Formats: sequence, C-alpha cells, structure tokens
Amino acid sequence: MIVICPKCAIKLKVDETKLSPAGSKFKCPKCAAVLVVRKPAAQQKKELHSSTVLVAHSNPALVQEISSILGSGGYKVITATDGIDLMVKALKEFPFLAIIEVALPKIYGFEVCRRVKARAETKDMKFILIPAIHDKTKYRREPTSLYGADDYIEEFDVPGQLLEKINRLKGGREAGPAQSGDSEHPAASPRPAAEPSSSAAPRAAQAPEPGAEAKTAVREQAAPSAAPDEKIEKARRLARTIINDIHLYNVAKVEAAIRDGDFYAVFASEVKEGKKLYDNRIPQEIRDVFDYYREAIENFIAARKGASK
Repeated sequence: MIVICPKCAIKLKVDETKLSPAGSKFKCPKCAAVLVVRKPAAQQKKELHSSTVLVAHSNPALVQEISSILGSGGYKVITATDGIDLMVKALKEFPFLAIIEVALPKIYGFEVCRRVKARAETKDMKFILIPAIHDKTKYRREPTSLYGADDYIEEFDVPGQLLEKINRLKGGREAGPAQSGDSEHPAASPRPAAEPSSSAAPRAAQAPEPGAEAKTAVREQAAPSAAPDEKIEKARRLARTIINDIHLYNVAKVEAAIRDGDFYAVFASEVKEGKKLYDNRIPQEIRDVFDYYREAIENFIAARKGASK
C-alpha cells in the first residue's frame, strides 16, 4: 500500500502484511517523521436486498399496477423514470431485482441491464424485461435474446404472471428463453400478417423498396430545436419502442441487415406495420412537425453500427 508522509509529502510503499491490527510505526526516510500506519478497513461487501424491487417504465399506469402487485407480495418498491435514473438507483439501493422497459428514455433498459451485470457488486442482480409489444394478439413468441436479462414479461401478462416469475427467479431458476446466443429461437413462430387498418385510422406509410435506404433517409430538415413538449416526447418514446421491439424479436437478423446495409428491405413489413401503429397513436399535428419515427430508426441503425465497430 502507498502512504503519504504528512510532513514532507513523500510517498512511501508499505507492506500491508507487516502491519499489526493496532497499527505499526514507521520512520519517514526523508524527514524522519514517525508515522503510525494501520491496515485499511476491509470493505464490507454490499448485499442485494431480497425484499426490494426496482421498477422502471415510461408508462406511469403500468408502474402503478406493478407496484401494487409487488406491494401485495410484500416487496418494497423503488421506481425510476428513465435509464439514467434506473442506473443510479440500482447502484445505490441494491435491489435484488429490476423490472424494466426495454426502450427506456435516455439509456435503453437493456443497456442498463448489461452495464449493471458487468459490475462485480451487482452482477447477481436479476432483471425482468418488459418488451414493447404492440398488440397481445401478435408477436406471441419468445424474444431471441434478453440482452443478459433473466426473464421477460409481456405487459398483458403482468397481473397473472409477475409474482410467479419473481418467485422462480428468487429460487435461482431462470424462466426466460435460452441465452446461448442470438440465433433465432427454435420455438419462434412467424408473426401473423398485420391486421387491416380501420377506415378511421390514418393512412399507413409505404415501406421502402429493397435497396432504397439512400433514397428514404430522414427528410432534410432539422428536428425542432425547441425543448420537446410532452406530445413530442411521447412520439419519440413510441418510435424508440417500436424499433427496439423489432430488434428484441429478431436480434441476429437485425444485426446482419444493418451490417449489410439493407435493414429497410429486410424489415419492410415490420417497418410498415410499426408506422401504422405510430400513425394511429401520434396526432397528425405532431407527425407534421417532424418524422420522429424515421429519426428513431436512423438513430438506432447508427448506434448499432457504432456498437459493432
């Protein structure tokens, strides 16, 4: 260990094994000052709190529902509003479990999961992901990857399955799909064809033609510089959610498409279906301001390209 002489500020190297519990005296070789050096106190390992659960989702109603269920199960609930808040509270509160939205604002939930599990003091923290499923009648198959998380739960399964999944994880048995890689899950079934939109729904955007990425880039206008209001932030969140949904259920295929530069061609139907959902949920006046849906896709593609370098 390194000790600094308080008198002359010289750095002294001291063998910790020679220090007594009460402290040992050393004479500074430069100024002859007598130093009493004690062994540094052993840092106590922080334990994860087995009754504490951290919940992070952009939908306050769902957070309230999950909190109520957890409270009935005897758990203490801590909530977070975005990925940064989630990261801070996970490392401060040491919950044994975090239930998080995949596409949290600021830092994606799956990225927080990866970072927290990479730390020695929180590597045993459990994570349940909440995929951003568009419709409970669709996508009824397991994700191809959980980004290192231990399980996942669809929003519509929260009331009936959440406590069961938590108890399984507490018992040390992972309930999610196999984590061996990013290949397509063998139990995966193809998605049903998109349901036709009602006559009252806004017109769905046409998917780009294969190989037309360059032609279909975000239109040449800057996103509004003013601070985003609640409706704009909602549009951005939904757009991020949709693109992360596509990724969550098709990890290897998405990575390959981005690498090959043909994401829009490979995922034409998914992009089109996501645009229909986006148009149905986001008011026309917000969609007229800027194409936040395409912005989210382009940002996601850029981020994945950067991560692969």
